[in-house]
Amino acid sequence: MDWNLSRSRFWGTPLPIWKTEDGEEEVCIGNIEELNNGIRKANEVLGGDVNKHYLHEGILDLHKPYVDDIVLVSPKGKPMKRVPDLIDVWFDSGAMPYAQWHFPFENKETFKESFPADFIAEGVDQTRGWFYTLHAIAALVFDSVAYKTCVSNGLVLDKNGNKMSKRLGNVVDPFKTIETYGADATRWYLVTNASPWDNMKFDLDGIKEVQRKFFGTLYNTYQFFSLYANVDGFAFKEKYILLNERPEIDRWILSSLNTVVKRVNEFMDDYEPTQAGRAVEDFVDGHLSNWYVRLCRRRFWKGEYEHDKVCAYQTLYECLETVLRLIAPISPFFSDAIFQNLNVVSGRFNAESIHHIDFPTANESAIDSSLEERMQLAQDASSLVLSLRKKQNIKVRQPLQKVLIPALNPSMKEQLKKIEDLIKAEVNVKEIEYLNPDNTFIQKKIKPNFVALGKKLGPKMKAVSSALATFTQEQIAMLEKEGQYSLPVDGEALILQASEVEITSEDIPGWLVANKGGLTVALDVTVTTELENEGNAREFVNRIQKIRKDSGFELTDRIIVKVSAANGLKNSLVDFNDYICAEILADKLEILPEIESGTEIEVNDIQLKVIVSKKA
Repeated sequence: MDWNLSRSRFWGTPLPIWKTEDGEEEVCIGNIEELNNGIRKANEVLGGDVNKHYLHEGILDLHKPYVDDIVLVSPKGKPMKRVPDLIDVWFDSGAMPYAQWHFPFENKETFKESFPADFIAEGVDQTRGWFYTLHAIAALVFDSVAYKTCVSNGLVLDKNGNKMSKRLGNVVDPFKTIETYGADATRWYLVTNASPWDNMKFDLDGIKEVQRKFFGTLYNTYQFFSLYANVDGFAFKEKYILLNERPEIDRWILSSLNTVVKRVNEFMDDYEPTQAGRAVEDFVDGHLSNWYVRLCRRRFWKGEYEHDKVCAYQTLYECLETVLRLIAPISPFFSDAIFQNLNVVSGRFNAESIHHIDFPTANESAIDSSLEERMQLAQDASSLVLSLRKKQNIKVRQPLQKVLIPALNPSMKEQLKKIEDLIKAEVNVKEIEYLNPDNTFIQKKIKPNFVALGKKLGPKMKAVSSALATFTQEQIAMLEKEGQYSLPVDGEALILQASEVEITSEDIPGWLVANKGGLTVALDVTVTTELENEGNAREFVNRIQKIRKDSGFELTDRIIVKVSAANGLKNSLVDFNDYICAEILADKLEILPEIESGTEIEVNDIQLKVIVSKKA
């Protein structure tokens, strides 16, 4: 008995080996026809009742106990009986590549096209089961592997990392989970929460987060698109506008889209579905929703249905359509539902389902790495400035005067200049000034990243920490600029990477400073009277827009506004009258000494009344 092959069991596939009683002769039967021929021959040679029940139709059931009734005859004329053992049941599954095509008796060409398999997946406990038997049979019969890639799935644990068991009461019912949260959110959570080969801590709160942050964001983006597309009658019937004829922000999001398509294909080809899903999540949240759609809202609801608006519609449609195609393997139902809503109008694909069209591939010509780099700079700079506003409790609607940014090199300065108007609009500042990397206005401090350097340096950590404490501003600037720095330690040159240190900036009176990697920003937080008036006007616009929405006005309705502004807001409303009217679609903003009735609003702690009426 060989433990790798045979088992002493009743249920299973019997070993097809017959032996003489003295063990000198044996035969291995290869197929049913050979066995039936042997049954008849044994009856003819040995005579009597040998195999009498299997002479007419042959053997119909190859399992115990029937197969044990069969007696065969050896070349020397001796009776042979089957050895009692079975083949380990995992060899049944190991024979799957051949059994599924009934090979070698038919489908020979089909089998050749599908063998060896590109990919299999099972639990880690199958290392000595299915994984082994597949290769064992393939190696013995074909001198080949049975599969090219194997994913060994980890276990699903409870949220505390314990194995699920009924005894502990920590089992999660998968059917109830799918019924409550949906198959798509559950699938997306399982795939993106942990790599398939890692054990996963399963938490229902994680599925709720997926519903809200990913599917909620993507669906809200689709709703935004469909709302304005229906207003303007966009159906993608216009000629496709070439990239070089579109605004830069459209070229950027399409470049980012094709970059993520390229990355997702690479991850999928590498059997990294978790990284693929996370790449899509980052694109939808960080680029499409929170940057492109937010910055382009005005393009959809303002202006005539002309070139710029068509560019915006085509760009956002393409992003939505492509993202849905990317997530279809993981999210089959959500992606198909939204895809069909889009495709029934545009008819861009002649297909009944998203699952009937090809997986997207990247358009390399649409990828502009330089454009993506500078837009990332814009996002990072904006994020830093907004964090400083929050720290000082200054609303984004309140304009500020200036941001200082040290440019580490001419290329960085050139990139920042190209998107400085975008940064100014995003963070609501009047001007951006660029400093040399060795400026003395912004003072920085440096210390080791102990997590990154601990294992690398060991006992040398203390010496490196002391050396960094003496760094000059020029040395810090050099490290930021070059990304690394050669530091002599105990007679050796130690190469320090920028990621192995932590660089922080000191605040300056009247300014706040923040940094991320090689990017540093300093924000002037002084609010002058003129800036305060403009901030009040922006807050007033926000309140009127809310009244428009609450009143059920259409997006294109013109309005007339009457306001009592005796409490210090008159200057703001007068100075910024044109801006306010343009933003709220008002034909007239009338400032009155007093209003008896109307809606009470608050603008920066100032109470006033307004009357908002739709123009007849």
